[in-house]
Amino acid sequence: MNVERNYPVKGRVILHLDMNAFYCSVHEAENPELYKGKATAVAGSVELRKGIIVTCSYAARAKGVKTGMTVRQATKLCPTLIIIQPDFYLYRKYSRGFMAIAREYTPLVEPISIDECYMDITGSKVFGTPLEIAETIQKRIQKEWNLPCSIGVAPNKLLAKMASDMFKPNGMTVLRIRDVPGLLWDKPSDTLFGIGKKTAEKLKRLHIHTIGQLAAADEHMLAKQFGVMGSWMKAAAHGIDHSEVNPDRGSNKSIGHTTTLPHDVTERADVHRIMLNLADQTGRRLRRQKLMAATVQITIRKPDMSTITRSCTLRSPTNSADEIYREACRLFDEHWRSKEPVRLLGVTLQNLSPQAETAVQLDLFDYEQQPRKEALTKAMDLLRDKFGEDAVLTAGMLGDDPSALIRNKRLRGTSLQRDEGDPVN
Repeated sequence: MNVERNYPVKGRVILHLDMNAFYCSVHEAENPELYKGKATAVAGSVELRKGIIVTCSYAARAKGVKTGMTVRQATKLCPTLIIIQPDFYLYRKYSRGFMAIAREYTPLVEPISIDECYMDITGSKVFGTPLEIAETIQKRIQKEWNLPCSIGVAPNKLLAKMASDMFKPNGMTVLRIRDVPGLLWDKPSDTLFGIGKKTAEKLKRLHIHTIGQLAAADEHMLAKQFGVMGSWMKAAAHGIDHSEVNPDRGSNKSIGHTTTLPHDVTERADVHRIMLNLADQTGRRLRRQKLMAATVQITIRKPDMSTITRSCTLRSPTNSADEIYREACRLFDEHWRSKEPVRLLGVTLQNLSPQAETAVQLDLFDYEQQPRKEALTKAMDLLRDKFGEDAVLTAGMLGDDPSALIRNKRLRGTSLQRDEGDPVN
């Protein structure tokens, strides 16, 4: 009966789990003798031309180091700063670890990024009160994965997210709708989750500077200025949010890889080699998730940072790296002026559908070879899953050029999408 009284009769109980300084915390968990309690930062990747601070430990933040700084700026502020090379394979392993703990308490877990998720624990009374569940999860993540996390407890996703941001690291905050006027209304409008800098600037021009002023603003005026976003902002300023925790949100609507090159590429053969590795890795992820793609899109960025994307719809959906590579190269050759330098390249697969539900049109002149090709691809995938991405390669993938880094999950810093299909070991 005591547990029942801690749950609303009609409403929901939502948790927001937010890992603290996640990348740095993972390295500290792996090598505490090197990093525990020290000023550390994860910076860029070997593919990037300039070292940018991706995240930093709380010890580094105390010295003034911030995300987005260059390594040079950060080391001036903190000469003892330890720069760590990113290891995205490791981050995904730890991400799946804490997500697995969360799913033991409810099936309604919505991953938002590699280091945060929402949980709807309205139906989890068997595990105790909301605070008991939150405290248990926090302690288990610390004990089993040596990771600190902050947890927000609230009646909806908006307030749970706001609550988890209030106290870091290792915070535990309850935020109810009745708490909103006293705790949030005096805060600047851009501290309301979902309001960005540009929206906040427009609100200021309307003489709306705080969340409280936003809550008191005329809804018709807000809707006229911001469309449906205006009505949402007014409701959010009152702590109202009806969005559901969606455990299927993690399903990819697209799969892609991009790579920033350490030097401008001008030769067509080099571009094609990079496209081959991009097509190989996107195809691998597609097959791992048992999906087919109907659209191939390429991204080309020039040294002046201007970017173009071009796409084509295939005659029939595919998961073949050969077909993806062929279309990517065709698109590039069609839209690239010879010898024009390229700074970044990307391949994205879109219009995805489950392989089991997708009708595939066989080539009239090649259909007899199709089963053999699929069997060969499956065998190669199994070998690479077991022995690593470099276990089986085509001749075109060999070489020392930067495209080889795309296959290295530990070093690449170009694919932060959630990918539940990737193997952990």
